Amino acid sequence: MDQTQDARRAAFEQVVGEVVEPLRRFLARRTDPSTADDVLGDVLLVLWRRLDGLPSDPLPWAYGVARNCLANAERGARRQRRLANRIAIVDPPVEVAPTDEADERVREALAAMSEREAELLRLWAWEQLAPAEIATVLGISANAASIRLHRARGKFKQQLRKIDEVTGHEGPKGANDD
Repeated sequence: MDQTQDARRAAFEQVVGEVVEPLRRFLARRTDPSTADDVLGDVLLVLWRRLDGLPSDPLPWAYGVARNCLANAERGARRQRRLANRIAIVDPPVEVAPTDEADERVREALAAMSEREAELLRLWAWEQLAPAEIATVLGISANAASIRLHRARGKFKQQLRKIDEVTGHEGPKGANDD
């Protein structure tokens, strides 16, 4: 290591020595131990990246970073809960559970669409992203993502109808309703 890397490391270790225990207590009072550890790691990463621009008293700034990182972790947890709830709603009782035929219908409908449309639907349905988040992933405006998602959902429904017509499958009640 050269001197600048040594100096940077020493500065980081000094800052971490000052802030790590207060940050641990701050996070422990706000979340579970596992999330607190994950968020602390995220905060330390931000501290390392922003080391050259830290204020003279880094603790209040680090608390702000910790609040933001904790909010991100909580949003992620909410997404996971929404996905679990959505799966519970979508996964009907055993007597009407989707079969491999249902999975095949979805795969076939997605395959009949453009890759761009299929990816929009995957990001929305599988990754639980909102149009604004999809826009960020795809590098487009939120308005464009919303419009494209609306069109892709309509095309997906049309593809399912075509598949159902060919196979004589009626689909779940209400599935073909707009």
